[in-house]
Amino acid sequence: MLDLFIKNDTQRNWLKKLHEKEAEFKRKSAETDEQSKFPKENIHRLVEMGYTKQTLPAAYGGGGLSAYDMVLLQETLASFDGATALSIGWHMGVVGEVYEKQLWDDESLELFAKEVQKGALINRCVSEAQTGSPTRGGRPGTIAVKKDDHWVISGRKNFTTMSPVLTHFLVSAWLEEKQAIGFFLLHKDLEGLSIEETWDVISMRGTESHDLVLKNVVAPNSKLVEINHGPRGDQLNAWTIHIPACYIGIAQAARDYAIQFANEYSPNSLNGPISQLPNVQNLIGQIELELMQARHFLYSAAAAYDDEERRSYITNELGAVKHTVTNSAISIVDKAMRVVGAKSLQRQNPLQRYYRDVRAGLHNPPMDDVTIRKLALTALNK
Repeated sequence: MLDLFIKNDTQRNWLKKLHEKEAEFKRKSAETDEQSKFPKENIHRLVEMGYTKQTLPAAYGGGGLSAYDMVLLQETLASFDGATALSIGWHMGVVGEVYEKQLWDDESLELFAKEVQKGALINRCVSEAQTGSPTRGGRPGTIAVKKDDHWVISGRKNFTTMSPVLTHFLVSAWLEEKQAIGFFLLHKDLEGLSIEETWDVISMRGTESHDLVLKNVVAPNSKLVEINHGPRGDQLNAWTIHIPACYIGIAQAARDYAIQFANEYSPNSLNGPISQLPNVQNLIGQIELELMQARHFLYSAAAAYDDEERRSYITNELGAVKHTVTNSAISIVDKAMRVVGAKSLQRQNPLQRYYRDVRAGLHNPPMDDVTIRKLALTALNK
């Protein structure tokens, strides 16, 4: 299904490497979900393969993959295991954005690049119970107070995806003296930094997106790596499209299961498999159409971003991609379950897991209502 979107040997070689892990990753998916257990082995495999340094630019010792490359690989990973793909996707996206935009000073970029080369894993920690999604512009409840040559940080973050294996946390905090939001690069071993296991959900159970608790964490001034005076959600960032890439990958897995089932299931009321039934063919045709539409939009937007001459014309396409692909993924999994019927509700059936997992996409940024409003305002203000 992805052959049309492969452009070069680098992509082809990485897809081959990932497919070598397909059976291993798929075999653990049910256990990961049932036990709400983080897929540590999968992540360690990706680190060993050098995958986690691929969005680091070549100048910093990485693979120099583009946003388009990332989408292609992340979609493939998600078709094996959604929790693995969404988890590592945050790391891949953060590294891609930080180094492409040179968000930190040279020394910080150089030092952290060496950590990534050695297997460091990072995620932004921005969500809080009181502020809701940070893309809506809420001020963090986490506070950083300047004392001499260091900062003291206290607060709580939720949705800290990949918390069991993160080595670094990019934590947002309110800087009263600067009237701005700062981001601190914090190592997991800092005193006062801990993970509270709060993750108890029905979707993406294996991501173990627990709470990050900060109690008077002391960080030197050099660890304040970013200062933002406005919402980050207003900035163009293609590296977040690892999110829709994940959900279309899950939709692909659901599609594959439904087609295999339709070709193999033959009730005694028929002379052959249910794939010969017009209603089943109609559902599968709709699945194929939705996958095609969503995938072309996703890869077209990623390609436009990677082309520096075209990038300036992008307005709301990246948010629209996330909206379109995520909602299409939900629809595709729903239709796949209709093809399979009541068997899709059995706990051992992967479709019920896909159905729950794609719902999580609605709550990843940007939110649907924000995207639609931006589209309207852009049109009205032209």
